[in-house]
Amino acid sequence: MKKSILLGVSALLLLSACGAKSTPLDTRYPVETFKTKGGHTVQVAMIHHGSIAVQFDEFFIQIDPVRSHGGQEMAYEEFPKADVVLITHEHGDHLNKETIEMVSKEGTRVIMNEKSTKQAGFGEVMGNGEERELAKHVKLCSVPAYNITPGREQMHPQGNGNGYILDLDGFLLYASGDTEDIPDMAEFPKGMDIAFLSANQPYTMTPEQCVRAAQVLKPKVLVPYHLGNTDMEKIKKDLDAAASGIDVHLYEELR
Repeated sequence: MKKSILLGVSALLLLSACGAKSTPLDTRYPVETFKTKGGHTVQVAMIHHGSIAVQFDEFFIQIDPVRSHGGQEMAYEEFPKADVVLITHEHGDHLNKETIEMVSKEGTRVIMNEKSTKQAGFGEVMGNGEERELAKHVKLCSVPAYNITPGREQMHPQGNGNGYILDLDGFLLYASGDTEDIPDMAEFPKGMDIAFLSANQPYTMTPEQCVRAAQVLKPKVLVPYHLGNTDMEKIKKDLDAAASGIDVHLYEELR
């Protein structure tokens, strides 16, 4: 596994000193731990490329789990079985039926865009702008994710893919899916606790687009992901130079 690079004030952001019942997320992958204002624990594991895992107390969510990518095999056997699996769209580096089955248990909800359900043959459709309550203190909103640069529009057409905003007892986590810095972001909640923004040209955002998106969203913590060969350090340098106040955390695992 590549050594992770973590830049920013701290890998550990505490929003409250209150305690909460939780099970530590113990894997070989880098994990960031947060506290909600209500004292609940949120942990996020940086698995690979567009794949991350989120644990809220003992409620577990996999986002775009893909076991094999870029010549690497991801160790999904180390994770708890998921209560919910979120799939942003149907491309192979985001949707893999075998991996979904591997991380699921009886009763796991698999939430996808419509094309993913058709490709997989299962799943719960969620379209842009819809909201769901997943559990007590766990809410989900799907938001648009698409390309806008001329010549790229069909890579990720408008109205197809989802980004997801998780509300975990008021702690807001945004996983952008494959998108550029779309105008819709101006309507997203500002000051989210952590935002995962895709930065893998020509498929998603350039570093400059990622910086612009971050400046619109103003998350407390930004994690560029879905990276490919992206110069992710440029994203941090540009946001620091602009005195954005955004804490940028960089991980080689997310290439």
